Amino acid sequence: MNIENTKAQMRKGILEFCILSIIHGERLYASDILNSLKEAKLIVVEGTLYPLLTRLKNAGLLKYEWEESKSGPPRKYYLLTKEGEQFLSELSKTWTELQTAVKHATNNN
Repeated sequence: MNIENTKAQMRKGILEFCILSIIHGERLYASDILNSLKEAKLIVVEGTLYPLLTRLKNAGLLKYEWEESKSGPPRKYYLLTKEGEQFLSELSKTWTELQTAVKHATNNN
Protein backbone atom coordinates (compact mmCIF):
# COMPACT_ATOMS: atom_id res chain seq x y z
CA MET A 1 0.00 0.00 0.00
CA ASN A 2 1.30 3.45 -0.93
CA ILE A 3 1.42 5.84 2.06
CA GLU A 4 1.60 8.95 -0.14
CA ASN A 5 -1.60 7.94 -1.94
CA THR A 6 -3.39 7.37 1.39
CA LYS A 7 -2.21 10.75 2.72
CA ALA A 8 -3.37 12.48 -0.48
CA GLN A 9 -6.81 10.83 -0.19
CA MET A 10 -7.14 12.01 3.41
CA ARG A 11 -6.35 15.59 2.33
CA LYS A 12 -8.81 15.44 -0.59
CA GLY A 13 -11.55 14.36 1.78
CA ILE A 14 -11.35 17.59 3.75
CA LEU A 15 -10.52 20.10 1.00
CA GLU A 16 -14.10 21.27 0.44
CA PHE A 17 -14.50 21.88 4.17
CA CYS A 18 -11.22 23.80 4.28
CA ILE A 19 -12.09 25.90 1.22
CA LEU A 20 -15.48 26.86 2.64
CA SER A 21 -13.87 27.68 5.99
CA ILE A 22 -11.23 29.88 4.35
CA ILE A 23 -13.84 31.82 2.36
CA HIS A 24 -16.23 32.13 5.33
CA GLY A 25 -16.91 35.80 6.05
CA GLU A 26 -14.70 37.10 3.24
CA ARG A 27 -14.58 37.76 -0.50
CA LEU A 28 -11.49 35.98 -1.74
CA TYR A 29 -9.64 35.71 -5.01
CA ALA A 30 -8.65 32.15 -6.01
CA SER A 31 -4.95 32.83 -5.44
CA ASP A 32 -5.74 33.95 -1.86
CA ILE A 33 -7.54 30.64 -1.25
CA LEU A 34 -4.65 28.74 -2.80
CA ASN A 35 -2.12 30.57 -0.61
CA SER A 36 -4.13 29.80 2.54
CA LEU A 37 -4.25 26.12 1.63
CA LYS A 38 -0.52 26.06 0.95
CA GLU A 39 0.23 27.80 4.26
CA ALA A 40 -1.83 25.11 5.99
CA LYS A 41 0.31 22.45 4.25
CA LEU A 42 -2.68 21.23 2.24
CA ILE A 43 -0.72 21.16 -0.97
CA VAL A 44 -3.10 22.15 -3.73
CA VAL A 45 -2.40 23.26 -7.27
CA GLU A 46 -4.60 25.49 -9.40
CA GLY A 47 -5.65 22.44 -11.42
CA THR A 48 -7.19 21.02 -8.24
CA LEU A 49 -8.63 24.24 -6.83
CA TYR A 50 -10.59 25.55 -9.81
CA PRO A 51 -12.66 22.38 -10.37
CA LEU A 52 -13.48 22.34 -6.64
CA LEU A 53 -14.56 25.99 -6.72
CA THR A 54 -16.71 25.28 -9.77
CA ARG A 55 -18.31 22.25 -8.10
CA LEU A 56 -19.04 24.25 -4.92
CA LYS A 57 -20.52 27.07 -7.03
CA ASN A 58 -22.66 24.66 -9.06
CA ALA A 59 -23.91 23.14 -5.80
CA GLY A 60 -25.08 26.59 -4.70
CA LEU A 61 -22.57 26.87 -1.85
CA LEU A 62 -20.42 29.58 -3.43
CA LYS A 63 -21.01 32.53 -5.68
CA TYR A 64 -18.59 34.93 -7.25
CA GLU A 65 -18.40 38.59 -8.08
CA TRP A 66 -16.29 40.20 -10.77
CA GLU A 67 -14.24 43.23 -9.83
CA GLU A 68 -12.35 45.47 -12.20
CA SER A 69 -8.60 45.45 -11.70
CA LYS A 70 -6.39 48.51 -12.06
CA SER A 71 -3.58 46.41 -13.46
CA GLY A 72 -5.11 43.79 -15.70
CA PRO A 73 -8.26 41.85 -16.42
CA PRO A 74 -11.23 41.74 -14.01
CA ARG A 75 -10.80 39.45 -11.00
CA LYS A 76 -13.27 36.86 -9.78
CA TYR A 77 -13.88 36.94 -6.01
CA TYR A 78 -15.60 34.04 -4.25
CA LEU A 79 -17.94 34.22 -1.28
CA LEU A 80 -20.32 31.83 0.47
CA THR A 81 -24.04 31.81 -0.22
CA LYS A 82 -26.56 31.39 2.60
CA GLU A 83 -26.69 27.71 1.68
CA GLY A 84 -22.90 27.61 1.85
CA GLU A 85 -22.95 29.13 5.34
CA GLN A 86 -25.45 26.48 6.50
CA PHE A 87 -23.47 23.70 4.81
CA LEU A 88 -20.26 24.91 6.47
CA SER A 89 -21.99 24.97 9.85
CA GLU A 90 -23.04 21.33 9.42
CA LEU A 91 -19.56 20.33 8.24
CA SER A 92 -18.03 22.05 11.27
CA LYS A 93 -20.24 20.01 13.60
CA THR A 94 -19.33 16.83 11.77
CA TRP A 95 -15.63 17.72 11.87
CA THR A 96 -15.79 18.18 15.65
CA GLU A 97 -17.53 14.81 16.02
CA LEU A 98 -14.95 13.14 13.75
CA GLN A 99 -12.03 14.65 15.66
CA THR A 100 -13.44 13.29 18.90
CA ALA A 101 -14.11 9.86 17.41
CA VAL A 102 -10.68 9.57 15.78
CA LYS A 103 -8.93 10.73 18.94
CA HIS A 104 -10.86 8.15 20.94
CA ALA A 105 -10.20 5.38 18.43
CA THR A 106 -6.48 6.10 18.06
CA ASN A 107 -5.77 6.64 21.75
CA ASN A 108 -7.16 3.22 22.64
CA ASN A 109 -4.54 1.38 20.59
